[in-house]
Amino acid sequence: MSDPVSRSFFDGYYPKARRWLRGRRWWWWALIGLGFTLLLPLAFVLSVAWGAWGPLPDRAELANIQHHTASELYSADGALLGKYFIENRTQVDFEDIAPVLVDALVATEDARFYEHSGVDTRSLMRVAFKSVLLRDESSGGGSTLSQQLAKNLYPRARRAWWYLPVAKVREMLIARRLESVYSKEELLTLYLNTVPFGESVFGIGAATERFFSCAPAELRPEEAAVLVGMLKATTAYNPRRNPERSQARRNVVLDQMVVNGYLESATADSLKALPLSLRYRNVTRSDGPAPYFRQEIAQEIQSWLDAHPAEDGHTYNLYTDGLRIHTTLDSRLQGYAEAAVSKHMASLQKDFFQHWEGRKLWDLNDPGLVRAYQQSPRYRSLKAAGKTEAEILEIFQQPRAMRVWSWEGEVEKEMSPMDSLMYYLSFLQAGFLAMEPGTGYVRAWVGGINYQHFQYDHVTAQRQVGSTFKPIVYAAALEGGMDPCQYFPNEQTVYTDYEDWSPGNADGKYGGYYSLRGGLTHSVNTISAAVIMSIGVDQAVTFARRFGFTHELPQSPSLVLGTADLTLKEMVGAYSAFANRGERTLPVYLTRIEDRQGQVIVEFPVAPERVRVMPDYVADMMADMLQSVVDSGTASRLRRVYKLPGELGGKTGTTQNQTDGWFIGINPKLVAGAWVGGADRKVRFRSLRLGQGANTALPIYGLFMQQVMGDRRYRDIRQASFQDPGASSLMAMDCPAFT
Repeated sequence: MSDPVSRSFFDGYYPKARRWLRGRRWWWWALIGLGFTLLLPLAFVLSVAWGAWGPLPDRAELANIQHHTASELYSADGALLGKYFIENRTQVDFEDIAPVLVDALVATEDARFYEHSGVDTRSLMRVAFKSVLLRDESSGGGSTLSQQLAKNLYPRARRAWWYLPVAKVREMLIARRLESVYSKEELLTLYLNTVPFGESVFGIGAATERFFSCAPAELRPEEAAVLVGMLKATTAYNPRRNPERSQARRNVVLDQMVVNGYLESATADSLKALPLSLRYRNVTRSDGPAPYFRQEIAQEIQSWLDAHPAEDGHTYNLYTDGLRIHTTLDSRLQGYAEAAVSKHMASLQKDFFQHWEGRKLWDLNDPGLVRAYQQSPRYRSLKAAGKTEAEILEIFQQPRAMRVWSWEGEVEKEMSPMDSLMYYLSFLQAGFLAMEPGTGYVRAWVGGINYQHFQYDHVTAQRQVGSTFKPIVYAAALEGGMDPCQYFPNEQTVYTDYEDWSPGNADGKYGGYYSLRGGLTHSVNTISAAVIMSIGVDQAVTFARRFGFTHELPQSPSLVLGTADLTLKEMVGAYSAFANRGERTLPVYLTRIEDRQGQVIVEFPVAPERVRVMPDYVADMMADMLQSVVDSGTASRLRRVYKLPGELGGKTGTTQNQTDGWFIGINPKLVAGAWVGGADRKVRFRSLRLGQGANTALPIYGLFMQQVMGDRRYRDIRQASFQDPGASSLMAMDCPAFT
């Protein structure tokens, strides 16, 4: 109930005011509405700023932005071997970016970039109209570069259209904070290192490499305009997929540069008249030099990083932390090695297909084919779909058009999936490794013939080593006091104590006597058997273990003929002792790891880790005997065919039924080995002439060393000399190889 005194007072003294207010009640509502109109947006902005719609990054977080960056692997001579990445991104500094690219970016994406502090108020109304009223999520035309950077760093969640105002305000607030943390140059650098260009390419460094095969500093104006033009829609304006659209968009960018004073009109007209020109290069994980090496050491690098966290406690990630890994590989020697493998294996594969022409190499019940069949993605997919074995086999036997790899490139063929399995299984594989015997530095590593299609690394694969093991047993004999000129009868003998083991010679020839030196020079099996029986199997095995073999050595006299399954890496490491005067040097391939700022995380010891495995005089005599293999023995085609100069030693190897072919060559400065064979041991030549190591593996070494010896940068290898064994040792070896 109202107060009668107050009411009478009001009625008596303010009758006109009351009537006036009663007639203009809409003003109150207008004032209230205006208050809400002003306060609600402010309250909305404050709610976003205070984290009601999700937390915002603070300045400390923004100052320490670490986006995923590819780690890079480098050779000893500074060549980029490859990258490890989840997002293909390379960090680029502002001074390494072409100024014309920055001009094109600012002119097109944010003409008032240098004038605002993160938000361009002149564009707010237009953006609000298009995004909110028209619900056009792709509009974004009013976003500054700082706002776009905020969007790239903190992508929008996929929500309903009404969330767009929240996202826009978040980006504005983050943009303002970014501007308070970074300078304009730093913002441009961060933006260009962050922005996506499609095709799983992130940042300007990877983009220039992909589309123009150059560094960002080397971009021409018309190329810069193409890349900036892509930012509006990376697929629609992709210059490879949509060249006409890309060229039109490029010209728009050039016009914007004229409008904003970054380019003269006449210059822009001349650039717009140019055709769209790309130097496109999509380097996949299987492309580039040393793909097998890159893959082999990736796990080793990450294991080391896991065991050695950073000072702040976080564990480095090889695929996201932008590390720079330095190796011992020599990019030129790696190139020579890969070229040698490709040239020889293309020719050898042609011989192989001709050799088996008209004959059946595979049967559906062959274990190797069955294994490949059941491990194929097609088989597993059909099995998961509930198909029976009979149904899957029927599908695999239905011919269809497909593209298959060949040494001449990819070719179209009409074949069944089963035929394609047989086709790929029929390729001969190869491995090659070269290292310096003095330092252990691995200089070249080729694990196979084509990483995209054959990813198994044959440098680290175990295979029977054949006669390449003989020098180790011969060295044991010399250390035990055997005379290099001791003669053995060339006759096939049955060793009853070893299950009637009776090794024969590969050429089937017998008679006469070979000296110890002659038996090695001509790789005579009967002589090698007599040598190991003379020194004893146990003594031979004990001596061989000094060479660092990590795999099992058979306790059998057949060891001398190479029945042990060892790796090319192990054998090349073992032969370093013959070139290094009795000291085996452990292979080394990592030298240094740096973080993304170039700070050294670890520097691996550069001093070689050596282990003496035999006296120096024994190694000197073995080096001389191995030279005789090259000069007049089973490896003499290195002189006759490849005309290799300089001091070289080596040993060929061929396993039973020509399943594996080997050659390991030594020089005082470089030891290198090659292996050739099928991934499945059924893949082999049927004749010794074609399948022996001198024909399958040795040519890879020959072609490689031709390039090395002809390169003046490696004249130290050509001019290197083995240590003279000494007068007494030379006299002890001065005897006919055969009588």
